Amino acid sequence: MLSAGVLNGRPAAVAAEDDSGPLKPVPRLGMNLAGPADWNTELPFVDVFRLSRPWISQQEGQPWGKGPALELDEHGWVERLQPGCYAETLMCTIDGGRYPSGRYAILYEGKGRLELAGAGKIASQGPGRIVADVDASKGALFLRLRTTDPADYVRNIRVIMPGFEESFEKDPFHPAFLQRWQGMACLRFMDWMETNNSEIQHWSDRPTPESATFCGKGVPLEWMIDLCNRQQADAWFCMPHLADDEYVRNFARMVKERLDSRLKVYIEYSNEVWNGMFEQSRWAGQEGMRLGFAEKPWEAAWRYTAHRSVQIFAIWEEVFGSRERLVRVLASQAANPYVSERICEFQDAYRHADALAIAPYVSFNVPARGEQINVQTVEAWSLDQLMNHVEGQCLPQAISWMRGQKEVADKFGLRLIAYEGGQHLVGVGGGENSEIMTALFHQANRDPRMARIYERYYQAWEEGGGDLFCYFSSVSRWS
Repeated sequence: MLSAGVLNGRPAAVAAEDDSGPLKPVPRLGMNLAGPADWNTELPFVDVFRLSRPWISQQEGQPWGKGPALELDEHGWVERLQPGCYAETLMCTIDGGRYPSGRYAILYEGKGRLELAGAGKIASQGPGRIVADVDASKGALFLRLRTTDPADYVRNIRVIMPGFEESFEKDPFHPAFLQRWQGMACLRFMDWMETNNSEIQHWSDRPTPESATFCGKGVPLEWMIDLCNRQQADAWFCMPHLADDEYVRNFARMVKERLDSRLKVYIEYSNEVWNGMFEQSRWAGQEGMRLGFAEKPWEAAWRYTAHRSVQIFAIWEEVFGSRERLVRVLASQAANPYVSERICEFQDAYRHADALAIAPYVSFNVPARGEQINVQTVEAWSLDQLMNHVEGQCLPQAISWMRGQKEVADKFGLRLIAYEGGQHLVGVGGGENSEIMTALFHQANRDPRMARIYERYYQAWEEGGGDLFCYFSSVSRWS
């Protein structure tokens, strides 16, 4: 739930100076886009195969998914099948028929036999083209590769929604998706890049427009740039934690060559490297200790974040030839200004950065067990009790985080921006399994009082001197 009256997609980064005093940041609303998955309910692409699940190997007479390892080409297409085996994938695993029904066009190159199951039924077919009737109320759409010619294997499969066969190559994004996020100041591609726990190291590892699916490695850079150009939105990219310098350099080159020169580029090293739940945090801690930055892995990770970020910033500056279009981001933990100070000060990283980024969630994490509030406590609450707690306790806590981090940003001469934010009502440590509490949280998000909380939240961000605020996240089903 967004309050565009408080934050908006205005292009200016600062307000005009007037008699009231010096220039102040104009808060702008950005958006984290939901990651690629076959259960993605946002449906950003008219070709639903782009979000298909990676091929699943099947063998007749064996349990589901227990076929032999598939022989795939560099783009992920099946080159050959062993006797008695086939490969299949799923698309649109979305409950309640919440994707378009109708006549889909399935296009492909090569020789082989494709079958449909689940929501799809073949209406007609010929070489390289199948017309399918899809009834979304029947659940997911299954596509099975029954045979393929190793000399001319089936590849470049496209499954086009009704009405887009003539235009999908020129206009790959669904018009409803483009309309929904028109006016966003910035698009953060953390999830589109599959940043968390990424295994990408080299430029050759990256996803490309020729990739069989964007699930796994992420959406290609070419498509992210195209989207920002169409939307006239600044781009926020997260460099994979394992990426070498050549990857960073080639990435920056493509952005410089293709992104509209009027748009800015936010550059961040990975995502939440301070957060021990992610592989990038553990890896950075090990690297930091190897380099002698600290003896404790978490402190080493903070310092390695500063160290590697500055290296990455330098590569981008070299490629772009200046810093004018770049926003160099040092990210930290919203609840802990101490971490922010350690990152900013290490090797004078702040001198090479433009912004300190945090995620000041309106946070209510409820554990299964706890001495104070736990799942049993919240399950007994009314909606009024929950909303009173969020407004009286969780919101003030988020605002205090903003203020504390603004002091750090000011100390180091950096802008304060939000890489993520919004409500964060969630069960943890087993609490996520409470159906009663989850239903109560769903009610809270539908309640008009949540709009009031967001208005106060964004107002506090604006009044406290916050700049860009990237909401997390765009569209997904209830969880």
